[in-house]
Parts: sequence; C-alpha cells; structure tokens
Amino acid sequence: MKLDRIKEVLLLGEGQSIEFKSGCQNIEAIGRVISGFLNTSSGGYVVCGINDAGEILGVDDAEVACKTLEQALEKDLSPKTLVSVQIQKVQGKNLIVLEVPAGKDQPYAFEDVIYLRDGVETRKADVATIRDLVLRRQVEPERWERRFSSANTDKDLAGEEIHSAVTDINKTERLRFRDADNPITVLEDLSVFKYGHLTNGGDVLFTTNPALRYPQIRVRAARFSTDKTDDIYPDTKFFEGPLVTLLDDVIGFIRRNTPTSSHFKEDVLKREDKNLYPSSAIREGLVNAFAHRDYSDFSGGISVTIYPDRLEIENSGKFPEGVTPDKLAVGHISVLRNPDIAHVLYLRGFMEKMGRGSVLIQKVCADSGLPRPQWSQNERGVMLTFFASSKTQEVSRKLPGKHSGSTQEVTRKLPRKYPGSTQEVTRKLPRKYPGSTQEVTRKVERLLKVFKGDMSRQNLQTALHLKDDEYFRSAYLQPAIRKGLIEMTISDKPRSSRQKYRLTTKGQSLRGLK
Repeated sequence: MKLDRIKEVLLLGEGQSIEFKSGCQNIEAIGRVISGFLNTSSGGYVVCGINDAGEILGVDDAEVACKTLEQALEKDLSPKTLVSVQIQKVQGKNLIVLEVPAGKDQPYAFEDVIYLRDGVETRKADVATIRDLVLRRQVEPERWERRFSSANTDKDLAGEEIHSAVTDINKTERLRFRDADNPITVLEDLSVFKYGHLTNGGDVLFTTNPALRYPQIRVRAARFSTDKTDDIYPDTKFFEGPLVTLLDDVIGFIRRNTPTSSHFKEDVLKREDKNLYPSSAIREGLVNAFAHRDYSDFSGGISVTIYPDRLEIENSGKFPEGVTPDKLAVGHISVLRNPDIAHVLYLRGFMEKMGRGSVLIQKVCADSGLPRPQWSQNERGVMLTFFASSKTQEVSRKLPGKHSGSTQEVTRKLPRKYPGSTQEVTRKLPRKYPGSTQEVTRKVERLLKVFKGDMSRQNLQTALHLKDDEYFRSAYLQPAIRKGLIEMTISDKPRSSRQKYRLTTKGQSLRGLK
C-alpha cells in the first residue's frame, strides 16, 4: 500500500475492506479478519499500529512482528495463499500493512475455522454459507496450475532449483520447512505436490525442463535494429527451464542487448555502469508477467522484444477482472491468476510489494529520467512497454548486430583528476560472445580461473578457499551453470557422488578474455 493510500485509509476509517489493529500481538484476531477478506470477492487490508479512532500508535520491533505474522499465516491459513506483509513508516512510526487478495480457493479458514466479512465485522461462517462456498468451488473449473502434471518426480525434478528455493525462503524467513533436506516434503510445504503428484504450478517452478510437456512455457526474446520487426534479428533466443532460471536468462538477454553507459564519478577510480532500463523495473515487470500470465493458453507465452527506442514485455492472457491500465498506474489489490506460483515467488522474495509492482516500475523509471511506461491489452495478451528517452538513445556504446563488425565498443570518460578528462578508452571484445563479460559476476570469474580439467565440487571449493558449501553453490556454481559456462560431467544424475564439473566452450573462451 502506498503512503498516499494509507493516509487516505486513515481518513476513511474502517470498512468492508479495511481493518485497523492497534498491535500485532493477537495473531488469532488478525488471522480471522484475513480469512474473512479471502472469502469475499474483493480482498482487503489489515493495518496494524492504528487504533479504532484512527490514531497512529506504531508497532514496536516491526521487523520481528512482520516475520512472526508471515510464519503464523503460512502455518495456520488454509488453503495456502499469498498474503503480503509489509512495513510502512507514517509520521515517523512503523505500521504493518497486510494486503489480502480476493481468494481463488474459497472457503478459506484460519486455524480450521471459516470466517466471513460482514460490513466492518468478522464472524464465523454458518453451515449454509459454507455449503454455498463449497458448491460454488465445485462448479468452477479447476485452475491450470492446480491440475496434476505428468512429470516424473524421480527424473524430472530440478534438485538445484529446489535447493535454491529453500535457501531463498530461509533468508526471507516467511516459511519454516518440516524437512528442508527432503525435496518432496519441501514441495508439499509449498503446496505444489499433493497426493503423490506434482501440480502444473510445481512443474513450471521446479522441473528441469517443463517446456517438454508445456511448450507455451518458453520465452521468446528478440532484438531488432529498426523500429519495426523485420527479417534481420541481431540477436534472438528461445529460453526454457524452471521459472526462476528463465527469469535470470531473460534479464541477462535484456542487459546484453540494451545500451550501458559507463562513467567515472569525480575523483573516484571505480567505473559505474548503468543500463538504459533500470534493472529493478525490468525485474519487476518480468516477475509480474510470469506470475500473472495465462498458462492454460497453449498458443500463448511470454515474449520480450527490444527496439532502439523501447522494450516490450508481452504475456498471454487478458487483464484480470477489475484491473485496468489506469488502476495499474496507482496500484490496486492484487487479483492473482496463478496464486500458487505467485505464493512461491513471494516466499522466495521475488514479489515484495504485491499489487504495487506497477507503481514501483513507474517510480524507478521516473527516477532514471525515463518516460512513463505503459500497459496495454491486445488480442494476444497484456503488454508492458518501457520507453528510452531521446537523450539515453544517443549512448556511445554500439551493440553487436548480425551484420555488424566483429567487435562491440564501450566508451567511457576518465575522471577529471587525470589530464584530458574527455579522453575516451575503448574496450573491444570478440563478437562471438557479445556482452558476455557483463553478465558474469566476479565470483564466477574466479571460479572459471581455477578450473583444471574435470573437477569435483570439493576440489573447486578448496581451490577457491571456500568452506561454506551452500555459499559456494548459490554464489559460484549455480550462476556459472545457468550462464552455460560450466557443465556437469554426469548430467543425467545431478546428485551423483562421482559428479564433476568442466568448462564449456563458452566458459573456456570467456576465461581466455580475462
């Protein structure tokens, strides 16, 4: 919830979709209200730190209270759903705002009791109402993400992706796993594995290649050299894999195919690189596309198209009911098309401000001096368009093209403390791997340098002087695998005790540049 919206709520007071709580200690009372909101058609907000008279009291130890609420809701709210818990500062005091979407799996219960919202009150649902909610759910078609997948859990699960999810969620502390070392138990806790079967949502998130079963999962990305589509693609890719890996790959494609300005600050030796489009805005736009797209449309998908003056992210499906471009501009209560997928992304920290992603995107673009992005709807789906400013289009970096020269140039100005401050330094890279060094972190660079033939994980860690297994996997090994710089020697058995790793051709060539 934006600060302006909170101030508006304070003036309006409590109502059908707003509830004030003076504190966060009574989790049971908060849970009852959330259950009631979920069982309505519009959702609502719970604001902790405000009394019934609208007086701002604030919440002590807001960070701790926030984590406690997230864990309690994850444990006692059923079925599982995404409830965003955020800290907002108003008049110098911390408030905790819980944003509750309209529920897709009614009836919802807190501690096994179903509640309804009746005006400004929350009450237990009677038998007749519960029967009506259950019957309504039975006649509605089951969501695509909830249907069972045909994936083979013995062969198709992406062990590294599940491990990464556990690591991310342990950092956010939004869920406590019953057994974090058991992949099936982890998937059950995330509500994507039921009755011995993986759901379609679980397939999209946690199998090695869901595109084998659902081709619409693939992402098409292309860059054009003119303002219109043509037959010449300077760079085009089709990406497939588990959702978060796809997200990383598409972000990498955008970074290497959009201009980057490099400059030195006054009296500072370290160079600062800035992409034409802010990374946080691009990330938010892509996460929203993955979370809200219509996965049931087998002719649909996600496409990313880069032109000299704009970037377009398009996903299949229409705007959810009640959502319009105007509402996106000011923020709105989320209407989730894929709540299970969105729930996992939220737990992992990829969806921090549910329903406010559009507002964040606009703010970041404005702060970067870019025109306001636009949302639109056409016969194919929903499109988010980022626009480059006339100034930033005149950057000095020349992007590689299919029929261009064999090098790309990156120009930069030396700081004024050196004679000839306008002197330009040009760095040339081989055309074969355009922009590859900009996608690789210093940690991955270090990893590539220590390779001597096929090496085990332990040997690599020893060479890097690293003792923490988890840190090595998340910061070194997984990024290098995702970028196609190293590969497993026993690819069909990722957990083999004899597993080793080796440089790919791309990794060998990239290391040769260092």
